[in-house]
Amino acid sequence: MDSRPSRLRREPARPSIPVDHRPDPVVRRRMSGPALRTFFSIAEAWGLTVSEQRALLGWPATSTFHKYKSGNHGTLAFDTLTRISLVLGIYKALQVLYPDAALADGWVRLPNANAMFGGRPALTLMAEGGIDGLLQVRRLLDARRGGLG
Repeated sequence: MDSRPSRLRREPARPSIPVDHRPDPVVRRRMSGPALRTFFSIAEAWGLTVSEQRALLGWPATSTFHKYKSGNHGTLAFDTLTRISLVLGIYKALQVLYPDAALADGWVRLPNANAMFGGRPALTLMAEGGIDGLLQVRRLLDARRGGLG
């Protein structure tokens, strides 16, 4: 049985927004709601704590985080949208690499022998390494998807 949140399984692909339009406040506002809903669905699938969620989002103030959770998001910063995009890419890569949903969703918490993790779970690098940490994990998984890792 597939235990992935249904909104992550069934949501149709949307047309890509050109890179040069993404910093535009109007575009960011349009992306903010769907990005946060997707992020919180992934956070639920991964069993993330509030602290882990805040770390992945770049440590928004507690009150701001709770506004995000309640759907009162306003326009997210480009940095926050970038972080969410990286989390989504990591999630997607894990679903491709590990068809078993429990393994795919649990991978971020498993000790990892890859040198860049030093035996720690990927989530540690993702939460403590900022955007660079998220990028490193995303690149590793994309390389594995391409048969290079």
